Amino acid sequence: MKYEEEQEFVQSLKKYVTENFPLSKMSDDELNVKIDELVNQKIGTTYCSIDQRISIVEQVYSSIRGFGLLDSIIKDDDITEVMINGPKNVFIEKKGQLIKLDKEFESQRKLEDVIQRIVALAGREVNQANPICDTRLPDGSRVNVVLPPIALCGPTLTIRKFSKEPMTIEKLIRYGSITEEIARKLELLVRAKYNIFICGGTGSGKTTFLNALSNYIPKDERVITIEDSAELQIEGVENLVSMETRNANSAGSGAITITDLIKSSLRMRPERIVVGEVRGGEALDMLQAMNTGHDGSLSTGHANSTKDMLSRLETMVLQGAAGLPLEAIRQQIGSALDIIIHLSRLRDKSRKTMEISEVLGYKNGEIVLNPLYKFVEDDKSTLRKVSGSLKRTENKMQNVFKLKLAGIYEEI
Repeated sequence: MKYEEEQEFVQSLKKYVTENFPLSKMSDDELNVKIDELVNQKIGTTYCSIDQRISIVEQVYSSIRGFGLLDSIIKDDDITEVMINGPKNVFIEKKGQLIKLDKEFESQRKLEDVIQRIVALAGREVNQANPICDTRLPDGSRVNVVLPPIALCGPTLTIRKFSKEPMTIEKLIRYGSITEEIARKLELLVRAKYNIFICGGTGSGKTTFLNALSNYIPKDERVITIEDSAELQIEGVENLVSMETRNANSAGSGAITITDLIKSSLRMRPERIVVGEVRGGEALDMLQAMNTGHDGSLSTGHANSTKDMLSRLETMVLQGAAGLPLEAIRQQIGSALDIIIHLSRLRDKSRKTMEISEVLGYKNGEIVLNPLYKFVEDDKSTLRKVSGSLKRTENKMQNVFKLKLAGIYEEI
């Protein structure tokens, strides 16, 4: 059966099922069995491979109870990102390459139905009055939705796929993002409760790195995680509270922001606060939490370098407290942050740790950085393939007080 014939067959089966089956009374399993029987009955003597037969059953079922075209895409573990720009333009990122699929949604209405189904699963809503929504799939994949009239090309859906296995430092070592020696040093810094901030551009692996690093947190501590949409997979910590933000409803009320959650977390006796990403005024609350005895906090933010991250944090704090003098903001940042890790997605699409710097505080009007490790390309590097590693600089780590307090006398 050719692709065009298969799609016509799928549409006719879907129409038959919706018109003749009591869908509201059937469980998912019952519906799947009935569709399977119907496909076998309707195919008759037409030649159809076993794989194609299974695919037809899945397509009919997912068009009624699942996410339609998205179901087969989500099942492919090699796909890391899905970008849907209206019903006819479906793009995926697979093994670092951007590909346009030759598949499309039946109509804009069908795509909108799928979006509403996804958003409803997480208890959120998106409509013309509230056309932008951040949410997640049941497996934890991050979802962003923008509806018309804001999105001119039709309903826009972007999905960052969620790894089924939690990211570990061992995997980062295997992928060449860091070395075993540096992983050991980072473990000591997390254990000694240094406040660590991870920065990088879009898709550089900030959340992945944060997830790996957070698994170094001692298992007997109370950990509070705060995210826009819950993605972190912290393993083995029993005393764990995960919180996520909530958008305003169609009446414009009921919004819960990262600022609200940080303030609430301070009353929950946290030993560690992990903020998935700071991008606005909540930066001030995070810095204040770090400065008021909540050491060992971890967070991420968008920036092109460690110095850029400091400038961005200043801007973010000003969003939340416009009247604060710049000097006071820089003093807050300088005393709150201990370590900044910069990640980057390089020209060959590989993700690498570019720099690990120590924050030495505020001196002479500037926040002083002390680079400890820097990524250096070697002779094997070409325009197509990046080769190199993190190299230790000659700078000694100066703020070793927390290490000594934790009984760690190893040199970083």
